[in-house]
Amino acid sequence: MSRLAPLSGFPEWSPAERIVEAHLLDTLRQVFALHGFGEIETRAIEPLERLGGEAEASKEVYVLTRRGGDSAEFGLHFDLTVPFARYVEERQGTLQFPFRRFQIQKVWRGERPQEGRFREFYQADIDVVARENLPAHLEAEVAVVMARALAALPLPAARMRMNDRRLVEGFYRGVGILDVAGALRSVDKLGKIGAEGVATELAAQDVSDSAALAILELAKIQSPDASFGEAVVDLWETTPTHGDAQAQALLGEGINALAALVESVNAAVPGTAVADLSIARGLDYYTGAVYETTLEGHEDLGSVCSGGRYDSLVAGGGFPGVGMSIGVSRLVSRLVSRGMLVATRSVPSAVLVAVSDEDNRGASDVIATKLRARGIACEVSPTAAKFGKQIQYADRRSIPFVWFPGDGDDGEVGAGQVKDIRSGDQVPADADAWLPPADDLKPRVVRG
Repeated sequence: MSRLAPLSGFPEWSPAERIVEAHLLDTLRQVFALHGFGEIETRAIEPLERLGGEAEASKEVYVLTRRGGDSAEFGLHFDLTVPFARYVEERQGTLQFPFRRFQIQKVWRGERPQEGRFREFYQADIDVVARENLPAHLEAEVAVVMARALAALPLPAARMRMNDRRLVEGFYRGVGILDVAGALRSVDKLGKIGAEGVATELAAQDVSDSAALAILELAKIQSPDASFGEAVVDLWETTPTHGDAQAQALLGEGINALAALVESVNAAVPGTAVADLSIARGLDYYTGAVYETTLEGHEDLGSVCSGGRYDSLVAGGGFPGVGMSIGVSRLVSRLVSRGMLVATRSVPSAVLVAVSDEDNRGASDVIATKLRARGIACEVSPTAAKFGKQIQYADRRSIPFVWFPGDGDDGEVGAGQVKDIRSGDQVPADADAWLPPADDLKPRVVRG
């Protein structure tokens, strides 16, 4: 029989790795819920016409066909925004606005797999959507929630880089760029193709050399506070073409909004936010704050959390909101591949109940039942081998304790001896009362 080849881009975790992933997912749920976000789940498929709006993403859609059926009508969702938009549109009459939702589900994209990029992966999204007007303070609140969620995970420090599309659009229009969206898509590639590559793309869009130089200089401006505004104004005043009063007003609005955003987030989660005017987020629907987040020392992984403000969630207009998304599988992949996080054991069992002989297996089963009734995960030895071999089995399974049943009659089943196979300590125990140390009750996730 030929050997099965793995499918590239579809991660499959070991039990120990799955514990790490589950820990991240559980922590995110807890933090989101603490901030009043309710969880929803949407179907995995959407009509193809709903998945074809954004050109690049539409090329990555996995289409669904029934064997022997007609042509494809559905596809797997490539993000959680498209199904969320449909969800809001369909339920707008019953939802309470502003609607605060989080969603943690798998998504599918037919892109080229590489480190941190998969074809099937978990995303964790939060959004606040209004029916009409969305208060500006929610841009900061969503960023704070995500910053606290990342801080609650055993990760390196997260740096959330922020920009504002009003600032960028005002500046771009001021230097004479007509296709602001096209220029933004090019600047969004700055980290991949460098300044020279961006300048080449801008030239192909008929952007003048002076305008290209100006927006590349704008992209260099960074600060952890409101001081970036002075640098933007200085650059604006030394740039030759900025006679558009509307562009100048938009620029000022963006500077003020971004300054307030950075200061608000850093006040809540110190050292997290940085104004970084290279952040473009090439998607056209962002209209205010935009965010990208990297982990210190792991910048090569790219953004692990991104998002922004939009004026319209649904096609045709309506429902302004702000949201962010964490690439959970990207985080898990880096954490487990580098040994940064590990599970203290690969199985839930804290106890292996030994079997003295097959005739007395029932007594071991009773002990296991008593332990499970008190929330202690355990399993019964698969064989009645010598106790030394049963201890070896527990050791291979990373089970910390072995329970040796006592010799009492049926009325006394539950007494025995429990051995910590790591230290060798063995003590009398009763299955109705004994507890393992808190750190051994369940597998834990610790830094490697």
